[in-house]
Amino acid sequence: MLASLQNGICSERLALSAYQENFADAHPPLTATQAQIEAERCYYCYAAPCQTACPTGIDIPSFIARIAQGNPRGAAAKILEENVLGGMCARVCPTEVLCEQACVRNTNEDKPVEIGLLQRFATDDFFANPQPPLFIRAADTGKKIAVVGSGPAGLSCAHRLACLGHQVTIFEARAKLGGLNEYGLAAYKTPNNFAQQEIEWLLSIGGIAVKTNTRLGQDIFFTDLVSTYDAVFLGLGLSGVNALGISEPETLGLRNAVEFISDLRQAEDLSQLPVGRKVVVIGGGMTAIDAAVQSRKLGAEEVTIVYRRGQEGMSASDYEQEWAKNNGVTIRHWAAPLELLTSEDGQLTGIRFAYTQLEEGRLKQLSESFELAADMVLRAIGQNFDSNHGVEGLAMQSGKILTDENGKTNVAKVWAGGDCRFGGKDLTVEGVQHGKLSALDIHRSLSQAA
Repeated sequence: MLASLQNGICSERLALSAYQENFADAHPPLTATQAQIEAERCYYCYAAPCQTACPTGIDIPSFIARIAQGNPRGAAAKILEENVLGGMCARVCPTEVLCEQACVRNTNEDKPVEIGLLQRFATDDFFANPQPPLFIRAADTGKKIAVVGSGPAGLSCAHRLACLGHQVTIFEARAKLGGLNEYGLAAYKTPNNFAQQEIEWLLSIGGIAVKTNTRLGQDIFFTDLVSTYDAVFLGLGLSGVNALGISEPETLGLRNAVEFISDLRQAEDLSQLPVGRKVVVIGGGMTAIDAAVQSRKLGAEEVTIVYRRGQEGMSASDYEQEWAKNNGVTIRHWAAPLELLTSEDGQLTGIRFAYTQLEEGRLKQLSESFELAADMVLRAIGQNFDSNHGVEGLAMQSGKILTDENGKTNVAKVWAGGDCRFGGKDLTVEGVQHGKLSALDIHRSLSQAA
């Protein structure tokens, strides 16, 4: 029976079994036999282009060779020593435009080695039996580092610093650690609470204290951290959500896509999560794809992604765009929102768009327009840095923290990484690398000062 919250927005759209099926693992792991066969397809290249294309520099030929030799634990060691969140990255990284795109198998064949699935096979095998530990914490240095934010960058930084013997305190604004890995990814990509299982293992190195529900600028303050700790790493992410740039009336059907995804990830019973009958998602990135596909999987009858530029301008990969289409999502290009349409009683009924085109390299709205019926509209047009963090004195560029190549900011003792750092690609794997490089630079700086 449908539980209605507003005209068209309901929970319990599907049979209970349908939710389980729709949100099961979207890409099932390789079996041991499949992994063996796939690993033997690798050429084990010298100066392998796949390794160069990996933001964390994993020695891909070496870990694949170990799988071929029947040594998945050794393969996992090779992965995790460079990318401590290698299990999550195997699930969510766009390998099709990173390591797999660089695979030399693409030269004479139409199929690269399935590096992402092999990485998942190795790390899954390890997490099923993680003893004895791969990492041993060094002797305590007596140095204290604050890590603000527990997304990929913060977790990576904290783990590497703890390995090097420093005492780390992670401050996280939300109830759980993980950042976007916990709150911002499609549920069918990381089922079975994998994000928390990986974090539990990461913390087992020791030397890492955790303070959740602790918000920078409200519960703790930037100047206090800088004066109290020997170093500070900011992995703050981008918690602000960009507006549509048009009038946004108060209506139940208008939501931020990141909040919609977060609610879905934290829901104990997906059948109780309301979704519209006709959903429009505005944006062209991974958040738009995840929100749109999950709307369909919750039972929405029509889901449309609308993006202001062409297909080639979408930050979501071609693979993800095809995934959306294969799941019943329509993608429309060259249109920008003009007006949200509501009924007399304030219920959302649709949205009007202007056609767009490029003129001399600049996007222009045309006089022609069209309307799409919608009882739910999800904003997915990017996020921005939250000015309420109170990080006065930090150099910023284009709304993000400006750093050097190791994440060091212009403020003494302060480093930054992940999505909040200027110049990145906003990828999980890149955040891991930022955290790792900053941890190594912090360690060098503290060692020289000792």
